[in-house]
This record gives sequence, C-alpha cells and structure tokens, in this order.
Amino acid sequence: MQQQRVEFRLARPSEVGAVSAVLRQSFAELEPQYTSEAFAATVISDEEATSRMSEGPVWVGLVDGHVVATGSAVVRATGLYIRGMGVVPQARGLRLGWRLLELMEDFARHRGLQRMYLSTTPFLDRAIRLYESYGFERTDEPPHEMFGTPLFTMSRGLTGAGENIEGAAA
Repeated sequence: MQQQRVEFRLARPSEVGAVSAVLRQSFAELEPQYTSEAFAATVISDEEATSRMSEGPVWVGLVDGHVVATGSAVVRATGLYIRGMGVVPQARGLRLGWRLLELMEDFARHRGLQRMYLSTTPFLDRAIRLYESYGFERTDEPPHEMFGTPLFTMSRGLTGAGENIEGAAA
C-alpha cells in the first residue's frame, strides 16, 4: 500500500472554493436532517469562506496535494470558537479531524486562551465522538438551535494556556 502525503496549513485565498467544497461534501449525506437555512449556514459559500479567512484562521488538510479537510476558528472573549470542520468522506479514518483540533489548540494556547468551544448538532455522531475523545464536554451554553435545527455546545479547557508553544499555527 502506498504511503499518502498528508499536510496541514492555513488556507490560501485561492482555496476558498476548495474549503466550500469540502464542507459541502462533508455534510451532504446529512442534509435531510438540517433545515434548509441551517444547512446553508453550515455549508458556507465561497464568499462566506472568504469572510471567515478575514475573521480568523482557516486551516486545510491536504492528502497528496488535494484539499480534503478544513477547520476554522475565531477568537472570542470566551475562548477560541471552532466555527466549522469537515473531512470529505473518502478521507475519513486518517485522523485529519484530530490533527485539525491539535492545530486549533496550538493556536489557542499560543494566544493565552483558556478554552476552545464549538456548537454541533446531535446527529453528527462521528464528530461528537471525535470531540469527546479529544476532551470536549457538553455544556448548557447557548445556542440551542440554528434556524430550527437543534444544537448543543461543547467545551474543552486548556490547562497551561499562555505557555509559549513552539510550532504553533499562527
């Protein structure tokens, strides 16, 4: 079996289409469980991807030079908010989601943030298992829905936050 070359980095402006495509492919099978408005907010347009790049980091994961994973975050007063993550179905099982979380954690720690948090839907079983295995726990924090689709928030504290982390994704 041939070894695949895996790389992670910040997305380039020219890759907004790839970021949008990864999200579309990642969530396509679950579209019927979302309201149309919530699905549109999850599977963002190229314009929204461009906007996210100006508001905070957007990472991409590449396998053999092809963008197959993405994750974005934004710094808020309450910590690093993970805005969205996706891995195309063909690349699942390569631990790309885990690596994206590690990059986000390095980014948060480098900035002295005390926690990371996200909102997810209760039917994203695979993602929830990933978040729980990474140390995220469910909270009672809002939001509890997005355009009629149920949500819950998960949070992970960052002990030792503020330490200077070598190799943090800046």
